[in-house]
Amino acid sequence: MSPGQPAADVANLGLIRPPVVYLGSIGLGLLVHFFWPVQLLPASISVPTGVLLVLVAAALFISSVRTFRKAGTPVPGNRPTTIIVRTGPYGFSRNPIYLAFTLFQVGLAAWVNSLGLLVTLLPALALMMFVVVPREERYLEARFPSEYLPYKRAVRRWL
Repeated sequence: MSPGQPAADVANLGLIRPPVVYLGSIGLGLLVHFFWPVQLLPASISVPTGVLLVLVAAALFISSVRTFRKAGTPVPGNRPTTIIVRTGPYGFSRNPIYLAFTLFQVGLAAWVNSLGLLVTLLPALALMMFVVVPREERYLEARFPSEYLPYKRAVRRWL
């Protein structure tokens, strides 16, 4: 956010920022795994499953970021949104970047074979679903009322 820019012009300010939420969850999950190394999956499928999910998450993230950039709107939530994007992954999910972050952590939990890493995702998801996403939706509804409300009715929040 640039100096003098009103806080109402952006969706995400402060410490509860999506990358911080997910990185914190992953860090906590790895710490839990260190002290409580309970396996999530049979060893024979954990690595292939984890790698597949991580690759899907990376592809979804890259596609989502490229779609935002092509539309000319910033990716970070601490910068003003310039347009409602409805193409690419935003045609099936209103939050494909958060979906990618979630899939990444699930994939990492499978790859490392850690129940602890999966369990620590739950508070992160709760924070996203009950704090971050509703805050962003309120922002988008206020900024683009005639565009966002029909989009919100037509496209699911996650999948």
